[in-house]
Amino acid sequence: MADVIVIGGGHAGVEAALACARLQKETILYSMHIDMIASMPCNPSVGGPAKGIVVREIDALGGEMGKAADATALQFKMLNTTKGPGVQCLRVQSDKLAYKAYMQKVLLAQEHLEVREMCVEKVIAEDGVVKGVLQADGHMEECKALIMTTGTFMSSNILVGHTSTPSGPDGEPTTNYLSQSLRDLGIRTFRLKTGTPARVLTSSIDFSKTEVQPGTDAFLCFSHETTNIRPFKEQALCYLTYTSPETHRIINENLERSAMYSGLVKGVGPRYCPSIEDKLVRFADKQRHQIFLEPESESLDTTYVQGFSTSMPHDVQEAMLHSLPGLENCVIKKYAYAIEYDAIDPLQCKPTLENKRIANLYTAGQINGTSGYEEAAAQGLLAGINAVLKLDGKEPFILRRDEAYIGVMIDDLVTKGTKEPYRLLTSRAEYRLLLRHDNADLRLTPYGHTIGLISDARYEHFKEKEQQIIDCLEYLDTVRFTPKSTVNTYMQELGYEPLKEGISAKTLLKRPKVTMEGLAPYLEKTFAPAIAQQVEIEIKYEGYIQKAKRDAAHLRQMDAVRLPEHIDYQRIQHLSLEARQKLNEVQPMTMGQASRISGVNPADIAVLAVYLEQLKREDHKNES
Repeated sequence: MADVIVIGGGHAGVEAALACARLQKETILYSMHIDMIASMPCNPSVGGPAKGIVVREIDALGGEMGKAADATALQFKMLNTTKGPGVQCLRVQSDKLAYKAYMQKVLLAQEHLEVREMCVEKVIAEDGVVKGVLQADGHMEECKALIMTTGTFMSSNILVGHTSTPSGPDGEPTTNYLSQSLRDLGIRTFRLKTGTPARVLTSSIDFSKTEVQPGTDAFLCFSHETTNIRPFKEQALCYLTYTSPETHRIINENLERSAMYSGLVKGVGPRYCPSIEDKLVRFADKQRHQIFLEPESESLDTTYVQGFSTSMPHDVQEAMLHSLPGLENCVIKKYAYAIEYDAIDPLQCKPTLENKRIANLYTAGQINGTSGYEEAAAQGLLAGINAVLKLDGKEPFILRRDEAYIGVMIDDLVTKGTKEPYRLLTSRAEYRLLLRHDNADLRLTPYGHTIGLISDARYEHFKEKEQQIIDCLEYLDTVRFTPKSTVNTYMQELGYEPLKEGISAKTLLKRPKVTMEGLAPYLEKTFAPAIAQQVEIEIKYEGYIQKAKRDAAHLRQMDAVRLPEHIDYQRIQHLSLEARQKLNEVQPMTMGQASRISGVNPADIAVLAVYLEQLKREDHKNES
């Protein structure tokens, strides 16, 4: 009997399986094709707005995605550099073949992990507890915990024009019985849709008609253990082009031939990554749309046409692509398609990602209604950690909204649910100034070490960095510049009047345009760039950070108030009808989670507070 079984070798399955195996649990990872593990069936990139910070968080907790992305990146680019630190994030253009080869090598070498090439057809449970899985060959494999990371493979259909073909991504087989076995266990499923654009031969593109999009010339990485990256001069280029009036004419004249508008699509598509035909309908007043041309691999002569997802028939796709500047003579290597698949309602999950109905059954990734490699990997990591903690009889690991974007995402899913593919956005995080790219290790490395996924050596290195930040802050507070100081030269260059009285370096840093790099020549001590950047942000945004921490403290107080399991909220008087229905459906674990449920208002929370006090008094009476 395995300790843990993981179904699916996508980004969620990889992190779940590695976490369980590294925590000494005998783990089996099922994949229909081993050579497709960790593949990138859609965009060949890792990171981006919010997602890039998630990858940093995965690394800080001991996951693998950041290391793989750094090792196989074609280009590194820091986004939103003209905006505040709360929204700055890293994105890498990945070599999709090198990325999956890296992950497959790590998986196959991992102790306590067996990778099994086999389709799973059924989840087996008895008396509300998972028991194992039924393989396609009729063999039952027993387990103590099961993590489902099936992505877009459950009862999936490829949609192109008026044609629907049972298939998984990239022409892989779909699993036709697995989602039915979940429904047989009383788990609700629903249909979702996503899609992917065409790939064209890079050699057939006229890049002179496009705009060059280089990376960022700086040492950037996801993993805090990365020491070498591809040199900037060797990094690949991306390119930008735009839709033309001819593109819009072709699409508008053929809308009824799109699977989306022909009535073929049943599932709900992604709001924040729509197909190009959906963009034209929703934003009819927009004259043009950005289209990014991104290389897929050094080993391939193919370019990913980012922003041009569609479910149009092949002949229409050809006309659409040939209407784009630079792609007039492009050769299509793979046509775009939409894919529809089964997902489960994430309101059926606990914050640990364990199913509420079936004990020891965990779900992670697109099966929970999310989109994106990064969201999937983060869920896989947390599901794996929590499965092991439960098997070991330990307290679950639940990240708060003020601790990590991962915490925001999981709380959104299990508290609010989703009716469309969920995408993590910076706007979803009310404490985003606390959840930055630069401080992911400070927030989460101690957790990763306690859990057992961060080594003692790495943790000691982290503690040294933490102390260097403290030392730097203290040093800047003691350094004083006088009106006679040569720092006035720097201040005048920035447009400031000369100093009229003594001032500390820390106070001076609070002024706009003053930076640690600019002050460096006037300081006796030097600091590593990562330390200097961290300290500069902490000083410049000190007031905002402190306010966010005070607000987060209130959230922690609410989340510290535990609610009993299996409350019948219909029987609590004075709750609104909507609150009773929503609370019964979600069964929140804490008062804080209850307060974030859509339809539960402050008056309902006050009623719940009174109800809890009554329960405490009754318990006290019974004890006495």
